[in-house]
Amino acid sequence: MSKHRASLSTLLRHVHVSGPLSRAALAERMDVNRSTILALTSELVAAGLVREENPAAPAGAGRPSLVVRPETERVFVLAFDVAVDRLVAARVGLGGTVLDRRETTRPRTGVDLDAVVSNLAALGRELHDAAPPGTVCAGIGASYCGMIRPGDGMVRYGPELGWVDQAFGTELAAALGVGLPVAVGNEAHLGAHAEFVRGAGIGSPDLIYLHGDVGVGGGILVGGTLLGGESGYGCEVGHMLVNPHGGRECLCGSRGCLEAETGEYALLEAVGRGDEFGREAVRSVVRAAAAGDPAAAAAVASIGDWLGIGVANLINLFNPGVVVFGGTLRELYAAAAPQVGARIAQHSMRVSRERARLLPSGLGDDATLIGAAEKGFAALLSDPLGGLLVDRTF
Repeated sequence: MSKHRASLSTLLRHVHVSGPLSRAALAERMDVNRSTILALTSELVAAGLVREENPAAPAGAGRPSLVVRPETERVFVLAFDVAVDRLVAARVGLGGTVLDRRETTRPRTGVDLDAVVSNLAALGRELHDAAPPGTVCAGIGASYCGMIRPGDGMVRYGPELGWVDQAFGTELAAALGVGLPVAVGNEAHLGAHAEFVRGAGIGSPDLIYLHGDVGVGGGILVGGTLLGGESGYGCEVGHMLVNPHGGRECLCGSRGCLEAETGEYALLEAVGRGDEFGREAVRSVVRAAAAGDPAAAAAVASIGDWLGIGVANLINLFNPGVVVFGGTLRELYAAAAPQVGARIAQHSMRVSRERARLLPSGLGDDATLIGAAEKGFAALLSDPLGGLLVDRTF
C-alpha cells in the first residue's frame, strides 16, 4: 500500500475509534501539517466516509479548525454474534454506534448450521429493510463461540453443540447475498479487541479478556496485537489445566480445565440447579448469593477460587496491564472478587501482578457483537478507497 493510502487509513481509523476530531487534533496525532490533513479529509469526504463541520463552540481567537466526523448514519456494517443460547444481529455505523439490532434465541439442539445461517440471514435482511435509503454496507463481521479458521470463517471446533468443520462464513455470506464476504472471528478474540478499542481496556495494549458463556473463552493482546498462534487457534485459556487431581470432566475430553471448573455447568450443579441452563440461570445464582443464600454463596466462592488460579497463571505468563471479565464472568467476577484476588496474591509473582488491573467488561453483553462489527470494518479501515463500499440493496 502506498504511503498516501496508509495515511487515509490512519485518519479514518482515528475518527472511527475516537469520534469527531478537529483537523488540528488530527494533524497533531498524525504528525503532519494541516494542508496534508485538508487533502486527506477532502478525499474521505468525497468518498462519503466522513464529513466536516464547524465546531459547536469555537475556542480562542482565529479561524476555528473544522471537525471531522464519521458518516455514521450512511456507512455501516452488519454484525452478527452467535452464542450458545442466542443469536444477535446489528447494523453498526462507522464510528462504532449500534444503529439497529435484532435478537433471537438459539436452542441447544446440536449441529445447527442451517438453522443458524437461516435465522441470521433473516435478521440481516430485516436490518437492511429498516436502513434509510442511500446507506451503504462496508462489510460483514460475525462472532462465533468456537475455534475459527482464519480467512474463510470455517468453524473448526465448537464443542458445546458439536460443530466440527462447519462452513459458517461461506454459508452466511451466500444466504445474505450482499456481495461481500463474512469475516468471522472467535468470540473471545473479538471481545478482547472490542474492549481494547472501546471498552474497559482502552489504553492498555497488553490485555487479557475472559469471556464466560457455557464455557470460558479467552483473548490475549500483546502490544495491541492478538496472540493468534501458529494456525489462529491460540488463547484457548478455557482449556488451561487448573485442577489436575479429581477435576471435572470437560467437553474437550480432558478434566480440570478452567472452563470445566468455572463455567455454567459447574456453577449450576454446585448449587443444585443442574436442570437449569443459560446466562439468566447463572445470573440468578449470583443474585441469590448476594442476597445471602448459603448454597449460592458457597458455589460462587468456589468458582472464584478456580477463576483466581487461572488468572494467576495468565498473569505469570503474560504480565498484562488489564484483565477484563466479560459475558457471564462479568457478574461472577464481581461476586467472587475476594476469592479471585486472594488466589492471585497467593499464586502469582508480585512483580507480574503489581500493575495488573482486574475489570468487568466495559461493553457488557455487547463486547463480542462490537468485536464482530470491528471485524467487519477492518477491510474498509485498512484501505478506505479500495472500492469496498457497495449499494446496500441485496
